[in-house]
Amino acid sequence: MPFTIENICNYVSQRATYGKYFTIVVVAEGIKLPPELKENRRSGAVGNLIGNAIAATSHKEVRVSVLGHIQRGGSPSPFDRILATRFGVAAVDLIANGGFGKMVCLQQECICAVDIAQAVGKLKTVDPQGEIVRTARAIGISFGD
Repeated sequence: MPFTIENICNYVSQRATYGKYFTIVVVAEGIKLPPELKENRRSGAVGNLIGNAIAATSHKEVRVSVLGHIQRGGSPSPFDRILATRFGVAAVDLIANGGFGKMVCLQQECICAVDIAQAVGKLKTVDPQGEIVRTARAIGISFGD
């Protein structure tokens, strides 16, 4: 989804006029960067790149937190535990049946196997006109576009 640093900064400033002096900006590693930022991209450093650009443009304090393992922390829910067990059983079944080069996944409510190349062969993008984006916009979330 295309965005500009200027639009993000404008949104941050607009929030401040309503007394909201903080904004959380979420950045995905697969983000499509504006041309002026592409030349500085390094793998795993997209959050810092965007944070530095926002700080330079807005002249506001920016703190970057790279979630990585942090977001995977916390206590697993019963759903998490059951899903992990289902994945484990399906993975062992794949190996036992010679299903190499495949990975297990959850599709709808079924555990399935897909070719690894198929799973990682293309980026999963967000539909800018999709229901999730429309819902996010309806509650005041900006995508910097």
